[in-house]
Amino acid sequence: MSKPFPQPVDAALVPRFAGIPSFMRLPLFDDPAQVQIALVGVPWDGGTTNRAGARHGPREVRNQSSLMRKVHHVSRIAPYDLVRVGDLGDAPVNPIDLLDSLKQIEGFFSQLHQAGAVPLAVGGDHLVTLPIFRALARHRPIGMVHFDAHSDTNDRYFGDNLYTHGTPFRRAIEEGLLDPKRTVQIGIRGSIYSADDEAFARDCGIRVIHMEEFADIGVEATLAEARRVVGDGPTYISFDVDVLDPAFAPGTGTPEIGGMTTLQAQQMIRGLRGLNLVGADVVEVSPPFDVGAATALVGATLMFELLCILAESIAQGS
Repeated sequence: MSKPFPQPVDAALVPRFAGIPSFMRLPLFDDPAQVQIALVGVPWDGGTTNRAGARHGPREVRNQSSLMRKVHHVSRIAPYDLVRVGDLGDAPVNPIDLLDSLKQIEGFFSQLHQAGAVPLAVGGDHLVTLPIFRALARHRPIGMVHFDAHSDTNDRYFGDNLYTHGTPFRRAIEEGLLDPKRTVQIGIRGSIYSADDEAFARDCGIRVIHMEEFADIGVEATLAEARRVVGDGPTYISFDVDVLDPAFAPGTGTPEIGGMTTLQAQQMIRGLRGLNLVGADVVEVSPPFDVGAATALVGATLMFELLCILAESIAQGS
């Protein structure tokens, strides 16, 4: 890979509202071998069971990511000076064929993985994480830090349908892609379908930190527990914006009151520095339900937070 590293368009030279939108105003790439971190959109919400619209998430997060700058104000991480980062466009999807979409998304991320690029994806509904796992964890299971209001370990919906945004991690565990004993779910809350809804997660060994426990023990103790669970093995971070209180992220398909603040979410991501990270995503940003692009801005900002710790992890491991 040649230097200098790709850099965002300078907002002091080209206004943020000008130019063709890309994630973080970075150059667009066709060849994943040219980057170490691939920023990717997955514009698909075919697993949504109620309020669709997350298919529009990547486009609006690209728009709002023009507000991001180059250096993290707390950690001082400058990701674009540590590794090569670029926008690899969107994964191919089929809006009228769920199984074909899963196959196409998996194929796209497999190409990234084979080229050595670490993915940072924006969905899309949460089912998009399953084909990403199929690409990244084909040869060994991975651990996960999962931020969400919902466990997403349900079994079937509407008869015998295995694949919805409420089932990806049950399927991932069944397929040997996700190690449940190295998985922690943070922020789970809200009414459930039955008293047994969480039995699968509990019985297979997932550490579930409900929002009430998070509120009781706080950020630092939650981080310590998350780090204990995932250890030093390969780990993925999946951030569903509905973990946030809808006061902070109204533009999502399945909002639940009583959630995290955006500052708590930022503190949690920053506290995951030093993990052995193999990828991350931000999902369930749904612009049709958003107010003033607030949720898309949340998605873009949390994407930058994830980018910083991914870049540091890769740079330290290279």
